[in-house]
Amino acid sequence: MNTKALQKISYGMYVIGSKSGERLNGQIANTVVQTTSEPPMIAVCINKQNLTHEFIKESGVFSASVLSEETPMLFIGHFGFKSGRDFDKFEGMNYRAGQTGAPIVLDNATAFIEAEVVGSMDAGSHTMFFGKVIDCDLLAEGTPMTYAFYHEVKRGKSPKAAPTYIKE
Repeated sequence: MNTKALQKISYGMYVIGSKSGERLNGQIANTVVQTTSEPPMIAVCINKQNLTHEFIKESGVFSASVLSEETPMLFIGHFGFKSGRDFDKFEGMNYRAGQTGAPIVLDNATAFIEAEVVGSMDAGSHTMFFGKVIDCDLLAEGTPMTYAFYHEVKRGKSPKAAPTYIKE
């Protein structure tokens, strides 16, 4: 079996934000999909070991900020390769609280979607959270970054916690 075939599935690049009380956290994710149009719903797949997973499970809310191709690797690394258990990822960042209180990243984002969890599914190392869209809007012009662009042009890597991680 050649698991590199799985890398041909189209993905985007997102900052998934959530909250726990007054604390905020966010992480890079590539697995966000629209599941229905009426009512509008999305799903996001988050590693069970990530702090964002704990926050989504506790608060029942999350946001997905759609990153543009222009997003610098330092920004992606800030949200993607460090744990929110060690520092506040939103300190000094340009963001706003959404209707649910979930943080919405404003820099480097072309759009955002904010959702309330209506269900979840165990997916082994990850949980797929299904959310009813509460709010969404366009934030800036630009081309959304695909996961292929992230790998091929930005030369980004997949962390072990990513659902698309393949051991080299």
